[in-house]
Amino acid sequence: MQPQRDLRGLWLLLLSLYLLLFEVARAGRPVVSCPAACLCASNILSCSKQQLPSVPHSLPSYTALLDLSHNNLSRLRAEWTPTRLTHLHSLLLSHNHLNFISSEAFSPVPNLRYLDLSSNQLRTLDEFLFSELQALEVLLLYNNHIMAVDRCAFDDMAQLQKLYLSQNQISRFPLELVKEGAKLPKLTLLDLSSNKLKNLPLLDLQKLPAWIKNGLYLHNNPLHCDCELYQLFSHWQYRQLSSVMDFQEDLYCMSAKKLHNVFNLSFLNCSEYKERAWEAHLGDTLTIKCDTKQQGMTKVWVTPSNERVLEEGANSTVTVSKDDGSLHFQRVQVEDGGVYTCYAMGEAFNETLSVELKVYNFTSHGHHDTLNTAYTTLVGCILSVVLVLIYLYLTPCRCWCRGVEKPSSHQGDSLSSSMLSTTPNHDPMAGGDKDDGFDRRVAFLDPAGSGQNGKLKPGNTLPVPEVTGKGQRRMSDPESVSSVFSDTPIVV
Repeated sequence: MQPQRDLRGLWLLLLSLYLLLFEVARAGRPVVSCPAACLCASNILSCSKQQLPSVPHSLPSYTALLDLSHNNLSRLRAEWTPTRLTHLHSLLLSHNHLNFISSEAFSPVPNLRYLDLSSNQLRTLDEFLFSELQALEVLLLYNNHIMAVDRCAFDDMAQLQKLYLSQNQISRFPLELVKEGAKLPKLTLLDLSSNKLKNLPLLDLQKLPAWIKNGLYLHNNPLHCDCELYQLFSHWQYRQLSSVMDFQEDLYCMSAKKLHNVFNLSFLNCSEYKERAWEAHLGDTLTIKCDTKQQGMTKVWVTPSNERVLEEGANSTVTVSKDDGSLHFQRVQVEDGGVYTCYAMGEAFNETLSVELKVYNFTSHGHHDTLNTAYTTLVGCILSVVLVLIYLYLTPCRCWCRGVEKPSSHQGDSLSSSMLSTTPNHDPMAGGDKDDGFDRRVAFLDPAGSGQNGKLKPGNTLPVPEVTGKGQRRMSDPESVSSVFSDTPIVV
């Protein structure tokens, strides 16, 4: 009886194995074991340091972490794995000899969240290279030979949070990728240190929110020294941003082929950094953001009078946005000026920011009108002065009023005289006859007169100039001309 029981048990075992193989074959799923060159532990496959020239075939579909680092891989083609690894979330390919990656290489791993391509021989990042990795959060590309980065290389990577590109040969990086609301909206860390960056778009960097600048590492680059660069990093230092505070000694720039620390540019005589206040005019609409170093923080604003600012919907001209916690002024008034404080609270840390608002006591339109009025007044004054000078020095004079010498003065009088006529064509001495027209004579005192004490001697009359020719009258000499502007004119 015992041999029959053993045969029956063996028969049941073979039948069970046959049924299992039949079910597997019917489902179309081949039975895959752990590759010989790898060490498998549950859903983790470690194939590191095996001198592999290519990726092992027939990888288990349940693989969640695949370590292929420290091998001899040189190319990653589209067909590097025939099995679609939908459970794979981490792929380690560091310390290989990769110099080519197909744009379709990541199609079999659509749910990848962590990709390590560091310490390889990559030279360019072509367009749409990582577009299949829409769930990727961390990408390591440091210690390669990357020289060019296409602006479309990271398209469709909306979940990317950390991008490491240090220790490459990048001379220009498309920083428009990290603008707020750009192609990488969740990027909080961009490491561009130890590259060949010389010039930075400083204006664009200043506009970046603090949570991006806090993770933007630019140390160990041959940046060009100037005061704008100093002001930029001084601002980051004032805000205690990690990208500056953690690597202050490694932030340098080049000038005259010499390295200088960015915070020690005394040879440029740069002005000391000062935090600027927000400026507004009466009636302006203004929005001030609580520029925190971390996203998603709860924000509370307090007015200069220590009162909490209410959220949108309140019956007030100053409110707090429910979306991003920014401070909104509907119509700025003079009493709105002062220092506002934002208290930001997050999971990792809390932060307090102070913002000063200066309000000018006029509207922006009125300010321009004032400038225009002042400009018009200035132009009017200048024109008036020009007209006066023209009247004094450029008045037309007939040629017959020149070149005649003044006769000698009366012996008993110390007077100089000149004749002023209201009509240029009037000649009172023409023909020796005195015309009945207007005739005015002006006499000026001579301070050197003898015996007169600066007074006109009673009974004396002014001499009439001699006529040298018909139609002419004598012109006073230059001294007499200057006497027109004497301080003591006498009209007789």
